[in-house]
Amino acid sequence: MSNLNEILLSEVEGFRALGNKFLNGEMSKMAFKGASGGMGVYAQRSGKEFMIRFRTPSGIASRKDLKLIYEFAKRYNLESVHLTTRQAIQLHGITIDEVCDSMEEGIKKGLYSRGSGGNFPRNVAVSSLSGVEKNEVFDVSPYALAVGQHFLNKVYTYKLPRKFKVAFSSNDKDESHVTATDLGFLAVIQNGAQYFKVYLGGGMGNNSRLSVASEQLVKPEDILYHVEAITELFINEGDYVNKGKARIRYIKERMGDEKFVSCYNSYLEKVKAKGNLKIKVETKVYDKAGIETSIKSPRLISQKQNGLYSVYVHPMGGQLKTGHLKLIMDKTEVMEDVEIRLTMSEGLYIRNLNGKEAQILLDLTEGMGGNTSLEYSTACIGVPTCQMGILESQSTLKDILRYFKEKKFTKDILPPVHISGCTNSLTVHEIGIIGFCGKKKKIQDELTNVFELHFDGDLGIGKTKLGKIYGDIRQVDVPEFLFELASAIDNSNKDFTTWMEQNVDEFNEIVTKYIV
Repeated sequence: MSNLNEILLSEVEGFRALGNKFLNGEMSKMAFKGASGGMGVYAQRSGKEFMIRFRTPSGIASRKDLKLIYEFAKRYNLESVHLTTRQAIQLHGITIDEVCDSMEEGIKKGLYSRGSGGNFPRNVAVSSLSGVEKNEVFDVSPYALAVGQHFLNKVYTYKLPRKFKVAFSSNDKDESHVTATDLGFLAVIQNGAQYFKVYLGGGMGNNSRLSVASEQLVKPEDILYHVEAITELFINEGDYVNKGKARIRYIKERMGDEKFVSCYNSYLEKVKAKGNLKIKVETKVYDKAGIETSIKSPRLISQKQNGLYSVYVHPMGGQLKTGHLKLIMDKTEVMEDVEIRLTMSEGLYIRNLNGKEAQILLDLTEGMGGNTSLEYSTACIGVPTCQMGILESQSTLKDILRYFKEKKFTKDILPPVHISGCTNSLTVHEIGIIGFCGKKKKIQDELTNVFELHFDGDLGIGKTKLGKIYGDIRQVDVPEFLFELASAIDNSNKDFTTWMEQNVDEFNEIVTKYIV
């Protein structure tokens, strides 16, 4: 890593100078964005403050990295850190010098931001309970880490048309979205042996598309050949002129599924002919002594290891208070072999706890987030922080939860809501059961904040689908709309899914009241 670190460290002062040019008005927002994204940095909407995204590898947050991120947050007087929808951690509202100082210190201590934005391979997503989940096929974590390290080793060399994403799922729940991403690996077993099934060419955002499944099964040691094949295909077939059509899904759309898969296979053969990409990984053995507990909590998950548990923490909108991070770090430091994994939904799991430890962590984290599915909703950072954002997704989520609290509605009725402040779909609102996409719309000659309603999306092997777009709801009306929907379901004494199947007309009536 020493050579990599030397290269990345050599970039910092040049980037610092670039940031100051931007601050002095010598560089446009878009020009700076084009240069800063690859460093994992973006200017915020104010044009004076910045965000840095640390690429926590596949959301596997080591104590070392979390401690350093906490130290940065404390040093810069940050009230919270932001857990992202791609299992990374962001610091917001800091100066360009603080960005560069933390970047430099991070490189020296093995925490990187390089390539976490811009036209680069992003953080490799993974099922966040992989290794401990009862119904998983096998632990995909070490393979995701291997791909992430492969990307990092040559991160400074990439010249891609735009970003691309790789994901690993350990079972049919598809928590990491392999069925809706650029390159996905699904764990499967055939004849007692471990393989990956490959999914190609999906992605959310403008022109959302689901992935197409490739026919062959892949030996785990061969995954880097597939990573390099999609990379080479993207470099040679991607659109370097029109950024709006530069994602891999547009190549698939242009070629058609069959020709795209055939093209992919041809690149795969070329990469395999070069050889030297086989990997060997070590899978962690979870052998901690368990202690059973009779505690019941929606945030407590029994692991496949007897007497061991994971505790879920979901800070609202992914905004984990700096002090809360410190409490979690301090409490778990004296516990044997405890892990922290970030999720794709702006939350985190504290894993590998025995029953007594689980009780302690449940009590400790009780006030750090929600306990209902609605409180587990995701919201991108949005306005006023994001310079690309259109609407205030974080404040909209706060308004929703506040409205329900004011109405004293505490029942767990609605599923999590996905709120994206623009079409970039950071919360994958298209495959959420309830999704909102921020936009502006003229209503009676007045430009109005509205959210486009997406409904009945789904995620899972064999069932992933894009939700139906019903139209636009005024931003101010979103909390009332959701409350009326929840109340109707509650009054029926049915669960959400049953009500939706049996009460389509009533649902349409409610939606029609709010569509503008």
